[in-house]
Amino acid sequence: MIGVALALIIVALAYPNLPSLEVLTDYRPKIPLRIYTADGYLIGEFGEERRAVVSIQDVPDVMKNAILSAEDDRFYQHGGIDYTGILRAAGANLLSGGKRQGASTITQQVARNFFLTSEKTYTRKLYEALLSIKIEHNLSKDQIFELYINQIFLGQRAYGFAAAAQIYFGKPLKDITIAEAAMLAGLPKAPSAYNPIANPRRAKIRQEYVLRRMNELGYIDAKQRDAALKEPLVIKRELSGYGVDAEYAAEMARQIAAEQFPDSVYSRGLKVYTTLIKGEQEAAYRALRKGVLDYDRRHGYRGAESYIDMKAFKSDQDESIDVALQDVPDAGDLMPALVLTSDTKHVSAYRKGGENIELTGDNLKFAASMLDDRAPPNKRIRRGAIIRVIKDGNGKWQISQLPEVESAFVALDPADGAIRSLVGGFDFNRNKFNHVTQAWRQPGSSFKPFVYSAALEKGFTPNSIVEDSPIVISASETGSQSWQPKNYDGKYDGPMPLRTALAKSKNMVSIRLLQSIGTLYAQDYITRFGFDAQRHPPYLTMALGAGSVTPWQMVSAYAVFANGGYRVSPYIVREIRDEKNNVIAVGTPPAANTDEANRAIDPRNAYMMDMMMRDVTIYGTAARASAQLKRRDLAGKTGTTNDYVDAWFCGYQMTAVGCAWVGFDQPKNLGSRETGGTAALPIWVGYMAEALRNVPQQTPQQPQGLSMTPEADGKPGGLIYQENLPQNPPDEAPAQENRPSASSGNSVLDQFPQIPR
Repeated sequence: MIGVALALIIVALAYPNLPSLEVLTDYRPKIPLRIYTADGYLIGEFGEERRAVVSIQDVPDVMKNAILSAEDDRFYQHGGIDYTGILRAAGANLLSGGKRQGASTITQQVARNFFLTSEKTYTRKLYEALLSIKIEHNLSKDQIFELYINQIFLGQRAYGFAAAAQIYFGKPLKDITIAEAAMLAGLPKAPSAYNPIANPRRAKIRQEYVLRRMNELGYIDAKQRDAALKEPLVIKRELSGYGVDAEYAAEMARQIAAEQFPDSVYSRGLKVYTTLIKGEQEAAYRALRKGVLDYDRRHGYRGAESYIDMKAFKSDQDESIDVALQDVPDAGDLMPALVLTSDTKHVSAYRKGGENIELTGDNLKFAASMLDDRAPPNKRIRRGAIIRVIKDGNGKWQISQLPEVESAFVALDPADGAIRSLVGGFDFNRNKFNHVTQAWRQPGSSFKPFVYSAALEKGFTPNSIVEDSPIVISASETGSQSWQPKNYDGKYDGPMPLRTALAKSKNMVSIRLLQSIGTLYAQDYITRFGFDAQRHPPYLTMALGAGSVTPWQMVSAYAVFANGGYRVSPYIVREIRDEKNNVIAVGTPPAANTDEANRAIDPRNAYMMDMMMRDVTIYGTAARASAQLKRRDLAGKTGTTNDYVDAWFCGYQMTAVGCAWVGFDQPKNLGSRETGGTAALPIWVGYMAEALRNVPQQTPQQPQGLSMTPEADGKPGGLIYQENLPQNPPDEAPAQENRPSASSGNSVLDQFPQIPR
């Protein structure tokens, strides 16, 4: 009686001093900044806590039942404290001689998560019990359950089951299966010990326990339990992994949001909707990855990535192997694996995540040179070697490797400049440098259309005849030594129309064109497309793309040809919404093809350039584009710089413009015959196959002011302007000789030591 009286006195004194429940009744968790595609798919999340708040009505029954089975099956019966559970835990602790087992209800866990620590002391347990009673008296069971579901920590910086479903399985909570729900419900007990990424075997054991409890409590039957136990779980092992691979675009959107709302951008639950389209972004990502890996395979296997000392493991099934492999980062579908046994015909390896794989036959061909005993010891595939594996088109594992080459792809809508897809590199987690916006590279022949456009403005036509023969620029013209440029293939075809010269990418014709119109005029003219004149000095090498551009600039410049001559400003954020879903910022672009203030070139010029660049994709250096896509409304230009350092393809159909680049971060030779048509064009084709899937073929209508001339005196006819245009339009530099100042001390060869072909 004395003990009971003392307990009542303690409760009477302590209860009034319990903290206010305002933090629960006015629940305002830190919600991270989230980035979405235009069609609503999550592509990025930024904040200290990765959290997604859901209402109890939106939590699927399978998730509720799994949680109750794992944590508190009598939640809806008790008043905040499960006395049966306490007696059971007290008995277990008494027998074990210490505080080893608890009996916390979901309500007690809510009290602890919001107000208390996790230390196991009797004082803390008393306050936890009193808070639980107070919570039960002020909130409904569903309100308490909702708080628990949203607040509980589940590993990988995930707070709440909605965030965990996205992080571990890459899907919204409403779409999870019984097996996935059981895996998630097992996490609260020990998020690190039962983490399916760090400890997949322990997580599986915990999942089996939860499924057994769900069956015992009648939430699932034996058949459902057995099916869930057999269901293979696909765990998202990349911390930044989402349903759509768009990390570079998400980072760009994050920077824009942070500039707009610097004070609370990572905690108030802002949502940024980009202009990306999910299907097209996925197509661009796949196409770039395939293009880079295909290039890499053409240049051979370089050997094992690293080695692990196998003496540290008790057996080939040692759980420590998974721990060791956690330090080896994933790279998308290129998975790390530890070689257990190997010979020239067979490799057995343990793939990160708990799968033993066997590699034989054709799946070893790529790495055959490193399976032989004569291979270099520090590269040979042997026991303890870390290799990369990837699934082929038939779903079978084969040996691959992390590529050294880099790439970029970006596509936009030529009507308004909205970015439809953007991939800034092969793997964001390995290299966060965004090659779309940050890589300044020589464009090579992909720059020629802008020189040709300038020539059309000066009175040339697609059928103007220009000589394709060797040319020598004298030392007096270069200011240094003489320059003898060559055609890419070393062949010269004599006089030819401009449209044929562009299709065949004839360097001599481009140089003679630039000589004719003047380098200063051309330097000024290209600024209409958004290029920086200072990065394209007025030398004849401009005709061969010796300046510096980014893929971002190139795709917007080609959009001018695609939309009939209007300048567009690329943009990637469509709108930003606050935590209440109100629009607080809009990325409204200027009207591209309706506002004459945005006109960059004459519509007749754009039409004739489109006609010439369609020749490039039909019978020119990019003929495989039309052949593979089975379309004749594609236009573009390949680009390959001197010594095969950069490979480009920029092109379009009237509804979509795309630009692909391939090269090394530290510029070096890509390899013999690795041209824009070989290395970059396949990436563009892979994207366009999806972007144009349901788009009918269409070509621009011929604008007014053009007429067709007949053949005469053996010269072909062709489109010409009906009226003469001024040779020097207002506000433009006059045509001048291409002669550097003798006093400048600069020369063509000094300025550009590598002259692109």
